Amino acid sequence: MTEQVRPDLVISGMGSASGGDYGKVRIEGTGKVDGDLSCESIQVSGMAAMGGNMTAGRFELQGKLTGVGSLKANTVDIEGHVNLRGRLQGDDISLTGILKLQGDCEAERFAAHGGFAIQGLLNAGTIDIHLHGRGEAAEIGGETIRVRKPERQSWGGLLRRLIPAFNPRLTTGTIEGDDVHLEATTAGIVRGSHVHIGEGCEIRLVEYRTELIVHPDANVAKRVKI
Repeated sequence: MTEQVRPDLVISGMGSASGGDYGKVRIEGTGKVDGDLSCESIQVSGMAAMGGNMTAGRFELQGKLTGVGSLKANTVDIEGHVNLRGRLQGDDISLTGILKLQGDCEAERFAAHGGFAIQGLLNAGTIDIHLHGRGEAAEIGGETIRVRKPERQSWGGLLRRLIPAFNPRLTTGTIEGDDVHLEATTAGIVRGSHVHIGEGCEIRLVEYRTELIVHPDANVAKRVKI
C-alpha cells in the first residue's frame, strides 16, 4: 500500500488556513490556523494564532504565538512569546523569552532563559531555569532542578526587548526533586535529597534526605531531615 503524502501548509505575509493533517507547516508574517493541527513540523517566524490543539515532531518559534488549545511536540524551541490556554508537552523544551500556560508543562528536559507563568504543574526530568524575569508555577517536580539568577548585563538583546526591568524571581507552592539548587526563589515547601538553598530564597519548609546547604542571605523558616 502506498503511503499517502501529506501536503505542506505555507502562510507568507498575511493569511489564514484550516487545521488538518499536514507535512510541514510554515508561517512567515502573520497567520491564523482554525482547528486542530497535526504535522511533521511547525515553524513560525512572526505572529501566529492557533484555534485548536497542535501536534508535531518539531515546533520552532521566532516571534509570538497565541493558542486556545495545547501543544505537543518532540522538540520545542521558543524564541519569543507563547501564550496557550492548554498544556505544553515535549521531550526537549527550550525557552528564550516568555511562556504563559493555563495548563501543565511536561518534558524530559525544560531549559528556560526568560520568564514564565504556568498555572498548572511544571514537571521534567531536568529543569534548568535562568531567571531573566518572573517565573511562576503552581508546583515544580523533577530529578535535577536548577534555578539561577544571571547578572542583567549578560542578557541578550531579545530578552531585553521582551522582558521589562524588574527583579527576577521564581514563585511556586512546592518544589520536589532529587538534586535541587535554588536562587531567588519563594516557595512553601522544598523537598529533595541534595538541597542547596541559595542567595535570595524565601522558603517556609525544607525537607531533605541527605544534604542541606543554606546560603547566609537565604531565609528558611523550618528544616526537617526525613
